[in-house]
Formats: sequence, C-alpha cells, structure tokens
Amino acid sequence: MRHLNAINHLGRKSADRKALLANMASSLILHKRITTTTAKARALRRYVEPLITKSKDDSTHSRRVVFSYLEDKNAVSELFREVAPRIAARPGGYTRILKTGNRLGDAAEMCIIELVDFNENMLAAEGAKAKTTRRRRSTKKKGAETATAAAVTKSGTRAEDVKETAAATVTEDVTEQQPVTDLESIQEEEPAAEQVTATAEESETTPEVGPEEDAEETENKEKE
Repeated sequence: MRHLNAINHLGRKSADRKALLANMASSLILHKRITTTTAKARALRRYVEPLITKSKDDSTHSRRVVFSYLEDKNAVSELFREVAPRIAARPGGYTRILKTGNRLGDAAEMCIIELVDFNENMLAAEGAKAKTTRRRRSTKKKGAETATAAAVTKSGTRAEDVKETAAATVTEDVTEQQPVTDLESIQEEEPAAEQVTATAEESETTPEVGPEEDAEETENKEKE
C-alpha cells in the first residue's frame, strides 16, 4: 500500500526516474527554460532547487555534490559561473511553472518551467511598472468644465471661443465696478489745495502779538 508516500514515481523505476530528472535538470540549467508535463515539472522543481542553493557556496565539495546529481560537467560549470551570481540574493523559489494547456495526443497537462531570474521579458515588464497616483479635482472645476463642454456641444462653437467670451465678460464687469474720475473735478480740487498752502504760509510769516505788548499800546493811547 502507498500510505503517506507522496513521491510521484512518474511510471518509472528508481534508476530511470533519477536519470530522467538529472537530464531535465541539466537541460533547465543550460537552456534556462524547458517544456514538459506538469507532473514532471513539479518533480523537477524538488530535484533542482536544492542544487541551485548548493551552488551559492562555490567550493570543491559543493561542485562534487552537484556533479553527483547532474552527471554533466557543462551543466555544473554553467550553474556555478552563470546561474549562481544571478540568484545570490534570492532566498528560494528559483523556478517558475507556467501552464500552457493540454497535449493533443493524450491530453496531458503541459507547462513551461524556467529560471525566474533569466526571464528578461518579465523582468523588463516589472521594471517598467510605475506608481500610479490619483488626483482629485474640485467639484467646482468639474461643474464649470462640464457646463462649457455642454455649451460647446449644443452651440457647435469651439472651446477657445467660449473661453474668450468668458474672459471678455469678466473684464467688462471689472471695469464697471471701478469708479471713473473726471479730469475737471481734479483740476477744481487743485486751486483749493493752493489756497490752503497760501494761508498756512501767511500764518507762519505774521508775528504773534503777546499780552504785554497789548498793555503798552493801551497805556500810550491813554497818555496821548
């Protein structure tokens, strides 16, 4: 019985299954993406990701351990030279499975398994995404714009003509509110100002008479 046995044997014996996974792992490392069934892709993910983690430590022991699983020196050198520097900052999840539908012959579920850090199209799309900001506009501006748009649609005139007429009406209202000063009233006010200045000068020139001088004048008149 298969109680608590979660291993997918893939319809093969142990030796054949290990050889299959080793070849698929080597192809994935060399080509960065392969097409296979979903069941094989899930088994391959559990097989190859520990090897990718092992490649972060570039030592002789790590290379020998990885070679014992892959049995391909080209794949081992590609893994330690090209793949390891790209995935150094990633803590896990080095592969991605993209389902592509069912196969025509036996309706098997097909997919693409690839290395995450080597899909240039997805990386470029993620870098190109910009932050979207929402700008709220006041209700008064919206109401004015909708009114102008409705007027334009009804009358058939251009928006520029509507704006020009609105500006002209505003300038007319401003000119009506400002008081108009006549030149004649200004000229009449100027002599009054001159008279005020003349009287001020006369008051400054005329000497003021004190109370002692008034008493002397009265005594002289009495003697005479």
